[in-house]
Amino acid sequence: MSSSDTTGPLRLMTVHAHPDDESSKGAATTARYVAEGHEVMVVTCTGGEAGSILNPAMNRPEVLADIPAIRRAEMAKAAEILGVQHRWLGFVDSGLPEGDPKPPLPEGCFALVDVEEATEPLVKLIREFRPHVLVTYDENGGYPHPDHIKTHVISMAAFDAAADPDRFPGAGDPWQPLKLYYSHGFSKSRIIAFDKALKERGLESPYDEWLANWPDDRPDPGERVTTRVECSEWFDVRDRALLAHETQIDPTSRWFLVPLDIQRDIWPTEDYELVRSLVDVPDREDDLLAGVDERVAVRRAG
Repeated sequence: MSSSDTTGPLRLMTVHAHPDDESSKGAATTARYVAEGHEVMVVTCTGGEAGSILNPAMNRPEVLADIPAIRRAEMAKAAEILGVQHRWLGFVDSGLPEGDPKPPLPEGCFALVDVEEATEPLVKLIREFRPHVLVTYDENGGYPHPDHIKTHVISMAAFDAAADPDRFPGAGDPWQPLKLYYSHGFSKSRIIAFDKALKERGLESPYDEWLANWPDDRPDPGERVTTRVECSEWFDVRDRALLAHETQIDPTSRWFLVPLDIQRDIWPTEDYELVRSLVDVPDREDDLLAGVDERVAVRRAG
């Protein structure tokens, strides 16, 4: 059963590490479900305080003076564009350690917070919002940033803990999400498809170096995809949300080098892996809300 077979709005929660992740991973999907009348909440685990200025036009003294406030404002703008509800978990960005050897993570950062301590506020939000579907990152974090990996860890823990009345009893009434997905946006197969489409049309491809440096032993997340959500109608909304993160997104970057008409023609979906489901679903889906109907939509844990 697809979401269109239900009589009322369903609820989807996506859990991300930093502001801008919600716009680069699954944003067109969330915009689609909002447009269809469902409720979507984006949860951001950290404030993105350690993020570099990736857009040269924003590398200005007044921006550098208060990065946390700038990133909060960017996130608010992106959430408004997507039409989603938004909540911060309030943890501190760990940064991406670089060098050989890599430096230790800063004291008090998200990646070093005790798992139970980091899981409780997410459980509280799940019990308040009561999502039917939870979306997060895979065990590698989508890419191996310590905050992305920690986001995976607490999302998996919270999926089960939110339903257990003995866990975090002060965090609200238990609630059981029905499905859990990993978002797989950066598959090698998708990059190859865009690279080929651009070259066939006589256009320059920004992906040559990326593909040339793809490690032979690195698996393609695309091989794990179970669910492809058609959302090309909302690619322009996704891009506007991305551009709201002005410190992080350069409008001249490769994010925007593939014309939208080619994207819609070659890869009109955003892709996911169904990891847990408490409802019956087909082997291959086109809807994150498939299998969730009005009878389970109001069911609490226990």
